[in-house]
Amino acid sequence: MSISADFEAAQARVKTLKSTPSPQELLELYALFKQGTQGDVAGSRPGALDFKGRAKFDAWEKRKGLAREAAQKAYVELVTTLAARYGC
Repeated sequence: MSISADFEAAQARVKTLKSTPSPQELLELYALFKQGTQGDVAGSRPGALDFKGRAKFDAWEKRKGLAREAAQKAYVELVTTLAARYGC
C-alpha cells in the first residue's frame, strides 16, 4: 500500500477506537492530520480565551516544516499505537 492509502485507512481506523485517547494524544493526531493534509500552519494564533483553538494551533505549529508524507507516516504509526492501546 502507498502512504496515502495507509493514511486514509488510519483515518477510518481511528474512528473505531473503543476508548477516547488522552487529550495530548488527540492533539498529536490533529497536528499530524493537519500537517499531512494541509502542510504548515497558516494564519494567526487564536485569542487567549480560545483555549481549545490555541492548543490545536500550537500542536500543529510544532509540526511546521515536516513533509506531508512524513506527517502521514507518523499519523499512521500513531494510530497503530493507539489501536493497540485502546482496541478497535
